[in-house]
Amino acid sequence: MKTGSQALQVWQSQAGSPAWNMAVDELLLRHAAALGQAMLRFYSWDQPSSSFGYFQRFADVNVLTDLRPILRRPTAGGLVHHGENEWTYSLVFPPTHPWWELKADESYHHVHVWVRRAFKDCGVATELCTEARPAGPGQCFVGAEKNDLLHCGNKIAGAAQRRNRDGLLIQGSVQAKATGIDRKAWESAMLAESEWIEWQPKDAFLGEVDTLAKRKYESATHNQKR
Repeated sequence: MKTGSQALQVWQSQAGSPAWNMAVDELLLRHAAALGQAMLRFYSWDQPSSSFGYFQRFADVNVLTDLRPILRRPTAGGLVHHGENEWTYSLVFPPTHPWWELKADESYHHVHVWVRRAFKDCGVATELCTEARPAGPGQCFVGAEKNDLLHCGNKIAGAAQRRNRDGLLIQGSVQAKATGIDRKAWESAMLAESEWIEWQPKDAFLGEVDTLAKRKYESATHNQKR
């Protein structure tokens, strides 16, 4: 999947705490214009956790899972369980990028076409969901939305988005245990059709992340704000 004429920046991020991961993605969005190019971050979690969409009510999702900590994401979407069997990634596009101009359903379709192609390159057949399959209230991997990715009829990939004047952030979750493929093989396939360069954060950026994680994403005031 082509993401524009400029090289894709790729950050192979380490396992982070739930609050740290959310803070990173928020700050990447804030800095999208300064970064100037699309960025793809692959990351994982140092502990099991749950996240829920920015616009969801805490009281509604709190009763749907016992998995803690539970955090409010900077993106929309439903409740997602995070753990060692999940592959997470984020994509950030500056406001000068063609993806920023897409409608929400178009960018959602684009990202899952990309993910599907990577699975195909790994020898795994998947398909895009053609219509919504509502199930549990607000639970991302119960049922499926249009253009989610399915394997053997079950949802294995979904995403949540936030688009503002800073840029476009897409947070993607892939729960691919049933496919039997290796995560590194899939990540390599995600990059196969793009020109890309490795990106490493500066100490100042990581300091911002630590501060935001503690001030916001570890705070009940934020996570229970509505």
